Amino acid sequence: MIQQATNLQLNAIQHIGIPVTNITASQAFYERLGFVNVMQAGFGAEGQRGTCVMMKRDAMIIELYQLPEAELAEIRTRSNGHIDHVAFDVPDIDATYAIVKQAGFNIIEPEPVFLQFWERGCKYFNITGPDGERLEFNQVL
Repeated sequence: MIQQATNLQLNAIQHIGIPVTNITASQAFYERLGFVNVMQAGFGAEGQRGTCVMMKRDAMIIELYQLPEAELAEIRTRSNGHIDHVAFDVPDIDATYAIVKQAGFNIIEPEPVFLQFWERGCKYFNITGPDGERLEFNQVL
């Protein structure tokens, strides 16, 4: 049975949270993609503090968080709970691919891939981040 959506007003994705094992390396990675640190805070109990960094580019926010050392093993070993991918809308997939390739990012596909999604299709490609997270660049045609 298909249930109807609730009558909530949802405007956009507010942020995407990504657990990381090295906050410094992850922050540097996202800075290379044009994101800037707009907020940084600790969390958790004293003596076992984690770090949260909000990285922003235009209207997009990615929350990077590193758990306290005692809890990092959970990130390194868990097989669920991770985000499969974060997709960024781009105006020109081929130009984006060229820029990302020239910058030396780890690109998964050898070229942008066409899918028969939407009315006229879309093209996408993925890169991986420091903890294996997949970042998709997508143009709806």
